[in-house]
Amino acid sequence: MGTPLPQVRLLPPAPGVYRFRDARGRVLYVGRASELRRRVTSYWGDLRGRGHLRRMVPQIARVEAVVCDSEHEAAFLERNLLEASRPRWNRTEGVESIVYIRLERRAVLRHDPGGAAPVFGPYLGGEKVRLAASALNRALSLAYAGERLGGFDRDMARVRGVAPGDRAEREAAFAAVLRREAPALAAVRSELLARREAAAAALGFELAARIQAEIEAIEWVTAEQKVSGWAAEGDADAHGWCGGVLASFEIRDGRVRAWRQRACSESAAVARLAVTPQRWRTFADRAATLASTLAAAGDGTGPPQG
Repeated sequence: MGTPLPQVRLLPPAPGVYRFRDARGRVLYVGRASELRRRVTSYWGDLRGRGHLRRMVPQIARVEAVVCDSEHEAAFLERNLLEASRPRWNRTEGVESIVYIRLERRAVLRHDPGGAAPVFGPYLGGEKVRLAASALNRALSLAYAGERLGGFDRDMARVRGVAPGDRAEREAAFAAVLRREAPALAAVRSELLARREAAAAALGFELAARIQAEIEAIEWVTAEQKVSGWAAEGDADAHGWCGGVLASFEIRDGRVRAWRQRACSESAAVARLAVTPQRWRTFADRAATLASTLAAAGDGTGPPQG
């Protein structure tokens, strides 16, 4: 379909969100990628199931992108941006549902974070999160850790090596995994790998495949992501500056709701950089560095104003 814009080769092979603009600076399309360079390059090749975008590609005059810390973060950022404003060529606002993991008798998926039981999230992707909850139940035997068990559950607890007083310890391990604590994550992953290998050795290939899917789901929910959090995290504006470009993110109710880039002098950027929360500085600085690189490789007009 043609040769990609010069900016495309400068995109990193990293997860993130990309945005196409036309010659007038209007946003054409917002998407996400597990690998930005490969995904964006594909628009100038075989679009396969994205044939409706063929008429859009000749209109692309500028590529913008934000590198994310994980595919999960990229998925959330894309969803947030599309909820706020859906460009003409985007058909949907994202299909994944926002869900939570609640610790009841066992780990369960919930769409509502309310209730007295401990709850973790938000996460994106109902099926992946359901598999992650299944992985935690499998590795930690949560359903069999407690004082009031029926006969079958007592037998299962004995088989799994779960003592009646283990509940608090296993709940702590559950919370540690979802807080991304490395030792807890390593222990759960090791347990799941051992069960996968045992299933495969016993020719239980369907079970082995299921456990592999659970391992991947645990990696999804424990991947770094900050663009969607609790509303209690409040509102903030995060800015990064590099080479005459200011990259700005609007965080409302704990979620990134807007991403803007514009030409800006270093002196004008100082006040904005000063109010950027510490936890957002690396993210915003990285976005500004990439924005400056892509703007320099573009048509010479620099980033859009606003």
